[in-house]
Amino acid sequence: VQLVESGGGLVQAGGSLRLSCTASGFIFSTYRMAWYRQAPGKQRELVASITSAGSTNYADSVKGRFTISRDNAKNTVYLQMNSLKPEDTAVYYCNPPSMDYWGKGTLVTVSS
Repeated sequence: VQLVESGGGLVQAGGSLRLSCTASGFIFSTYRMAWYRQAPGKQRELVASITSAGSTNYADSVKGRFTISRDNAKNTVYLQMNSLKPEDTAVYYCNPPSMDYWGKGTLVTVSS
């Protein structure tokens, strides 16, 4: 299993970023996928998830600002992040929650 996250960077508060995660080594279309984040000195937390059928769930802290989506033809899950806040600064990871595989993550830094 391989998970490769990309799209992170430095952005000002109020800005937007779109993260991508390309997966391989398993039947992507049949798995629920999720985005997590880990801020400095904090535990990893679930940000958003999407089922194989496309149903989504979000952490309260990102509802209305973040959108998770997937393209099964490309084995890719996305996280569109709008109205970013400094507290969104973290390393973002994608993961199929039923498997303990993790990529290197992508760093998002939001300046005030």
